[in-house]
Amino acid sequence: MPRRPGLSARLKLTLSYTGFLAVAGALLLAVVWVFLLRYVPDNSQGLLGISPNRYLLVRTFAPAAAVAMAFLLVFGLVGGWILAGRMLAPLTQITDAARKAGNGSLSHRIRMKGRQDEFRELSDAFDSMLQRLESHVAGQQRFAANASHELRTPLAISRTLLDVARKDPTRDRGELIERLHAVNTRAIDLTEALLLLGRGDRGNFRREGVDLSLVAEEAAETLLPLAEQRRITLDVTGGAARTSGSAELLLRMVTNLVQNAVVHNLPSGGTVTVRTEEHGDTSVLRVENTGRRLPPDLVATLTEPFRRGTDRVRTDEHAGVGLGLAIVDSIVRAHDGTLDLAARPAGGLLVTVRLPGTRPA
Repeated sequence: MPRRPGLSARLKLTLSYTGFLAVAGALLLAVVWVFLLRYVPDNSQGLLGISPNRYLLVRTFAPAAAVAMAFLLVFGLVGGWILAGRMLAPLTQITDAARKAGNGSLSHRIRMKGRQDEFRELSDAFDSMLQRLESHVAGQQRFAANASHELRTPLAISRTLLDVARKDPTRDRGELIERLHAVNTRAIDLTEALLLLGRGDRGNFRREGVDLSLVAEEAAETLLPLAEQRRITLDVTGGAARTSGSAELLLRMVTNLVQNAVVHNLPSGGTVTVRTEEHGDTSVLRVENTGRRLPPDLVATLTEPFRRGTDRVRTDEHAGVGLGLAIVDSIVRAHDGTLDLAARPAGGLLVTVRLPGTRPA
């Protein structure tokens, strides 16, 4: 919004210093007049004919007072301008950094030196904001690049299949249709996952009372055939864990966690344990599974979109798009909760979701 030009902060501070100094000088001169000159006799000879009278003192004191006041004004202007410049120098650094950030340079940091004061606190807070903003922008750029790559892959495969069919009319069309169907299904699943991830990030959903224990049972019942096919024991235990949020999103969250635990498990004979409970004002959901040992540096990155560790890449019919745990993390944050991932010493993963609890009506 355009505004009319005004005085700079440095000039305002300078005028304030000068005005304060002038007022202090005037008060000092007034004190001298009131408590000294008024008691001097006002006659032609002065006290006993030898002391100066008030008339002579005033004529002598007034020019000196005027010179002193002029000196105070000049000293206040010059000194105030210098002091204001020194005081506002950190603010100039912050302003320059803000301009650079506005032009797209988020890597610049102020790193103000000196002792801790208000400007140093503002500088540190601004540096922290730039660091978080740079990390967020970099994450969004990686997400956009990865999403474009993931969406381009099925489209490129479809175009290749169609080019082959056009160049070879004798090719089996049934096989072509099946492969195109599989590629399109994967593209649709990826698009729906991206939309769900964006919906969770926006947090625009209607909240209602949800019991995580019932949601866990529903997710386990849906994925039980998959667990039996892989010879995985799926167990749901615990008590009620009530929270407030979107039942659809919370069901997707639990389903993703359970499916992830089933798919990334031992070839056979593995286990998946889902437990719900309440701790004070917090509802807790834990999903624990057996499997291969996971390095800590891999676990720390599993919630990043399109992140697939070497030990977690699958090429079978349940190959994911790398958004399962990213969607879970997005839904948890949208519900004001926390998500913790920890590698089990014996192998596998322990996922803990903590959401704000609610009391039953």
